Amino acid sequence: MNNNRTTPAKITSLAPGQIFVFGSNIHGCHGGGAASFAVDYFGAVWGVGEGLQGQSYALPTMEGMESTRQAVERFTAFAKAHPELTFLVTPVGCGIAGYTPDEIAPMFAGAVGLENVWLPEEFWEVLGAFRPNG
Repeated sequence: MNNNRTTPAKITSLAPGQIFVFGSNIHGCHGGGAASFAVDYFGAVWGVGEGLQGQSYALPTMEGMESTRQAVERFTAFAKAHPELTFLVTPVGCGIAGYTPDEIAPMFAGAVGLENVWLPEEFWEVLGAFRPNG
């Protein structure tokens, strides 16, 4: 396992207890990018736009910045309540949604202290956060 809490650039499999966190839309139309991959490999459910599904967690990122910020806050609270799971956050919002890491990464500041939340390298670069063992 990677001890510095940086999500691998390419995730093709998950260990038990690992959760693939991907960006989607509130309608759960997981038609492209990481969302489609989550449906094909990690149990994401078509029509469910937010929350835990199989070994994946959908974050709606297509409804605007404020909606995304609120969804990230709910995700952070969920991750805090489930320390038995490890959440591998992909660069949510930075693909089809069209945002940049500079716009999205600060939303994850509340997750920096959670040992069970891993973030993409580009988010850590924006946050300038200390990563344990990193």
